Amino acid sequence: MTATSVTPSRRAIPRLLAAMVLGAAATLASAQGSVAAEKARCDGVQQDKAACQREAGAARQEAQRGGLTSASGATYDQNALARCQLQPAADRADCEARVRGSGTSSTQGTVMGGGVIRETVTPTPAK
Repeated sequence: MTATSVTPSRRAIPRLLAAMVLGAAATLASAQGSVAAEKARCDGVQQDKAACQREAGAARQEAQRGGLTSASGATYDQNALARCQLQPAADRADCEARVRGSGTSSTQGTVMGGGVIRETVTPTPAK
């Protein structure tokens, strides 16, 4: 069995180089566009602009490594209910009602606004 090598023709080399340069330019333009979009997202948020841009850059790097993922909504609910287990036994049921949004529970606010407030009003009889 003999080994054969494949060498591109003289006309193919410039085309190959041109394709590589165009591909690199497109990748760079896409990356610059996403950086600009991330910086634009930092306008008007209630956070230090430099900190917002640092976090956006860190998130972009982590996403490129494949380490930035989101869990399902059920996972977040399970985590919240697990935190309720750390409450005293007398407060645990109210905590779970707030997480589930059941009964007389209400939710207001946003994360961007500074936090989500969950409230449950439980009337207690006068003594």
